[in-house]
Order: sequence, then C-alpha cells, then structure tokens
Amino acid sequence: MPALTTGVAHEPGLYELLAALPSKLKPHTSHPEETTFLQGMFGEKSLQLLFLIHDELQHYEECKPAPVLNNAESLCSQLTDELQGKPLNQEIKELLKLLAKPQLKSLLSVHDMVAQKNYDPELPPMPEDMNDDEDSVKIIRLVKNKEPLGATIKQDDFTGAILVARIMKGGAADRSGLIHVGDELKEVNGIPVDDKKPEEIIRILVQSQGAITFKIVPGATDDVISKEAKMFVKALFDYDPKDDKAIPCKEAGLAFKRGSILQIMSQDDATWWQAKHEGDANPRACLIPSKQFQERRLALRSSSAILPIQRSSIRRSYDVAVEFVEEIEEDPDFISGYHLVGFRRSFRLSRKDKKTNKSMYECKKSEIYDTADVPTYEEVTKYQRPSKAKHRVVVLVGPTGVGLNELKRKLLISDPEHFSVTIPHTSRPKKNLENDGVEYHFISKHLFETDIHNNKFIEFGEYKGNYYGTSFDSIRSILSRNKVCLLDVQPHILKHLRTAEFKPFIVFVKPPTIERLRETRINAKLISRKDDKGSAKPFTEEDFQEMLATAQTMENQYGHLFEKVIVNDSLSEAFAELRVSLKQVEMDTQWLPVSWTHT
Repeated sequence: MPALTTGVAHEPGLYELLAALPSKLKPHTSHPEETTFLQGMFGEKSLQLLFLIHDELQHYEECKPAPVLNNAESLCSQLTDELQGKPLNQEIKELLKLLAKPQLKSLLSVHDMVAQKNYDPELPPMPEDMNDDEDSVKIIRLVKNKEPLGATIKQDDFTGAILVARIMKGGAADRSGLIHVGDELKEVNGIPVDDKKPEEIIRILVQSQGAITFKIVPGATDDVISKEAKMFVKALFDYDPKDDKAIPCKEAGLAFKRGSILQIMSQDDATWWQAKHEGDANPRACLIPSKQFQERRLALRSSSAILPIQRSSIRRSYDVAVEFVEEIEEDPDFISGYHLVGFRRSFRLSRKDKKTNKSMYECKKSEIYDTADVPTYEEVTKYQRPSKAKHRVVVLVGPTGVGLNELKRKLLISDPEHFSVTIPHTSRPKKNLENDGVEYHFISKHLFETDIHNNKFIEFGEYKGNYYGTSFDSIRSILSRNKVCLLDVQPHILKHLRTAEFKPFIVFVKPPTIERLRETRINAKLISRKDDKGSAKPFTEEDFQEMLATAQTMENQYGHLFEKVIVNDSLSEAFAELRVSLKQVEMDTQWLPVSWTHT
C-alpha cells in the first residue's frame, strides 16, 4: 500500500483531512461515545484505502499524463509481420501465438482508443446543401433488425406534416432516446416524406433493414417524464389487431385471448394503451385498445336493438334451480357407507313449469349488473392463499343435464371433511323425519320474504306456493369451518358472488359434441317435473339441442368470468381434471382482481 502514497502532493489530500477529523472535533464533542464512533468509522481500513485511491487519482489527473504511444495495435501487426520472416524457434512461435490471441488484440485496440480519446461514435456527414434558414434538424441513424422500430406516425390535419405520434415503451426508438413524440419527420434514408402519406412511409420502414437514417425537426420537448406502469390486467375479450380498422398501425398491435394477463406499460394515450404479455422477456410494448375506447366501441354496438333482445331472450331461457332432497341410494354413483348430509339434486323448472311457478331469480339488482357489464379489462394482482385463510368458493356453472350434480357428489364423496354444500332455506312445512338445519332451514313465509327484501339470498324461487333459496350465510357457515363450499348457480348470479369475501373460482362445465352426448347419455336420465313427483326421464334429442344452445349462450354472455372450462365428455376424466384444478387453486399463485386482495 505505501506505493499509493509516494506521489501525494504536499497539500493535504482527502485521506489526510478525514483521518485528522476525529482529533479536530474532539474539543467540540461533549460525549466520549461520539469521538469513539468517529474514530471507528474513519479508522475502517476499506474506507481509508478508498480515500487513498481517490487522492492518487486526483494527483494523476493534475499531472495531465500523456500516453507513451497511441498505435500499439499497428505496432503489434508490424511485429507479427517481421517475426513471420524470421527462423521460427520456440520463443518466436510462442510470441506469435500470444500476439494472435483475440483477447490481446482487443486490449491493444481499447488502449489505442483511450490514448487517442476516440470515444465519440462516427456520425454521417451533414448535408452540404443544407439551408441556413431551415429549422434545426437532427440526423439520426438507428439499426433496425427483425423487430419494429417501435414508433408510430401521424399526419397533422392542418399543416400536413408527418409527426411522431407515439414511442413504444422498450422498442428500438425508445431505447435510443433520440426520437420523441411530436418530432417532425422530414426524410427517411434520404427520401423526402413531405409529399407522402403515413401508409407510404410505413411501407418504406417495413421494407428497410439494417441502418435507417432519419432527418427530424425536433418538436416541443415535454419535461414530464412518464413513469412505467406496473399495472396488470386480465383481458376479458379476444383481440386481433389485424381485424381492427381503427388501430393506427396493425404491425404495432398486440394480439391476445380472453383470459390473457397483460402488463400495461403506458396509458399516456387515452385511446391506445401500450402493453405486453405478462412474463414476456421482450421489453418492447405494443398497442391495445384502451379500456375507455373499447367500452365506447361496445356501447355503440349494443345501442342497436339486437343486443337488448338477445339479453332478454337469454334471461328467459335460463332454468330456475330449486333444490329437492332425494334418497342418495337411488343414484348410481352412490358409494355405500357415505351419508352426504345436506346434499340435494338441483331441480330445474322448464319453461312450461314457470308458467305456473313464479321465479324471483331475475331480481332488479341482477338485471342492472347484466346490462352494465361491458367486458374489457379487469385489473389483477398475484394472490396465494395464506395457510389459515378461508378457502375460495368453488362455483360450478353449466346447462341442465351436463353433470354438475354428479361432479359435486364425487367431490363430496372423495373428501367429505374438505368439501361441503350449502343447506337451503324453505318456507314449506317440515315433513316427518326431517330435521331443521339438516335437509333444510325451515322458516316462515313471512320471514323468507323479509330476507328476500334484505338481499340475504344468492338465489331463490317459488314452487307450489313455497319458497326455496340459498342464503349468503349458508356459504359463510361452510367457510368458517375451513371447508371448501361447492355451489351450483345460474350464471347471472355470479356477479353477486364475485367479492373479496368469497373470491369464487368459477368452473364452466361444458357439454361435448351432440354425437358424444348421444353416446354417453344413452342410459342417463334427466330430472323433470312432468308430474308432481319430479320423475326422471331419458334424454331426448330436444334435450341435447337445448343443452348445447344454452351452453353456447352462457359462454358468450359470461365466458369472461370463467376461470376454468371443463368439457364433460367422460365423467371420470372431467372429475379428475376438476380435482387437479381445485388443488392448484389452494396451493398455487393465481391472478385475482385487485379489489379482492386490497380490502
């Protein structure tokens, strides 16, 4: 270390000043621990070495050193040429081998660049015919590989000038820091663009490879620095920029599917956001329609009479679910030894039945949700269930006859200590051998209507003058016992369940093709209220057609809410797939709406 101090000037350096600081401050300190602290801090060996190095570099700069030579690389080449003409003994061979190493050549090249102070990049020469009265211009050269430049242009409506409309985050233009929004484009590769349309200029850029030279008049600079957004959203619709006539540049668009997780990189433009797929290593952002713009487009489409008619028909086509107790032993899937308390089969009233049995499922609140729902994007965040947190509610959705109850029953039988179903409420009188809180919660009709008014039911209906329904409290009761609550509801009810309290995992059970339905349901039966007992009947061709049509309607209207879609081609395979998904929900990290995790 003494070699570092040999050249220290007579004036005290930073090291000497700071080393003497504790003793200088000692008369001014009232507490001994302060002096001890300062001595310990400035006596640290690594800190002293840094101070010494600083002083030596300062002295080195003051001496203004000059390189011995600035052409070491060329001298190396000359030496190699001379040695090649000499008799090759062992020493010369070893030296030639050393001089030929790329590492040494690179080191000598860097040495010459530093010695010559040749740090600046080589810029293209300024045009000789430049007009002195012309606005200040920038000559920019960017290297374009296979990726787009990451900038879009537009034509000013009043002046006709070609302006940079936006810079894509992470793109080549953004990384260069040389092109900015508002800059006026004058030339591309020496070709004037004043008389060209944006589409023609884009074609020139697309066809160009390698270095591209731009002549630009800088626009007004904006001192406001846009911060990179950290927001993630779940796409609730499919999008392909190739089919979007409104996008300013189709090549800059980002295609995605419903359910894709997107990272929003910029929302500076109210119409076109910049985004990329979550987890994509490519830093370059692409264009997607903003939430406001997409909602406005969908609102314009729905302003016609078609969509309201479709929504009205959808509501009329849904069956009403009323739960009835059945003897478990009559079911072919029954496993001896298990008594599934509270389990009951969903009994769907057909449209003919609804003429004589009033349904209250289509309440006013639900209709408001349906008509206000414009699926675009939903802000999401990563979530992993804490070990002691309540389970997410598992909601099964699907058309009548698709196998919802069979899947629920298999889950219950597979692990009755982990899964449970709600016990419904009813206003009908209790029958013999029935127990309150086991088959049903029996309450008076007046109290049932009061609870309806107070929005205590998720869904409810009236059958033969009696009310039946599922309450929110029945779900909370299951969750409080650290069990997974299994629900089977109509899709328009999902909006009421999508809260931070329930965090529903929504599974859409979809029927297979009609050919597979004919094969797999040939011996199955459908519960139908053709008589007072609610007897079972074989599936008909009409039942298959209605099942497929209802499934398609559900998926079109509510598909953006489904987190998992299972095709029930084989009950055993569908059940196995469902079990795997439910295990992942409990163990793995998922993307959930921000509102569910920030309460």
